[in-house]
Amino acid sequence: MRLVVARIGRAHGIRGEVSIEVRTDSPGDRFVAGAVLYPVDGRPPLTVRTVRDHNGTVLLTFAEIGDRTAAEGLRDVVLEADVPDSTGEDDAWYPHELVGLAVVAPDGEPLGEVVGLQNGGAQDLLVVRRPDGERRLVPFVTTLVPEVDVAGGRVVVDAPPGLLEDLPDED
Repeated sequence: MRLVVARIGRAHGIRGEVSIEVRTDSPGDRFVAGAVLYPVDGRPPLTVRTVRDHNGTVLLTFAEIGDRTAAEGLRDVVLEADVPDSTGEDDAWYPHELVGLAVVAPDGEPLGEVVGLQNGGAQDLLVVRRPDGERRLVPFVTTLVPEVDVAGGRVVVDAPPGLLEDLPDED
């Protein structure tokens, strides 16, 4: 299976190096010399030649890209990598494992369904569709999401007032 791991940013220097916006929790596993990355726009696969950190920005070169002009043509291209079907970790999940899970309160009351996962910067956000069809974002942190049971088809959300429902207007 393939998952998005990066978006290519600006070209850096004249030898085909590019910056990337990392979109994976495992950059050390995904961005190594010899790794094959797949542009989602249908371009041919790219083989990572070099990886380096430049003041907190990950820079890559690809075997197929030899100069700045070619590198500039990759700007904003989203890259995928082959990943195992499961993370193999007890407290880590891929988005496809979460989408479709029922969202329930700690007491078992149905609250909706997980319809997506967004990167929120500080933490991931579960996209929850309430029974009325409205979507709400729930920070994917243990305090608010104390239990994820993929095999059981549910995720427990301990939402404070106003997170999943509208609060009444105060007059």
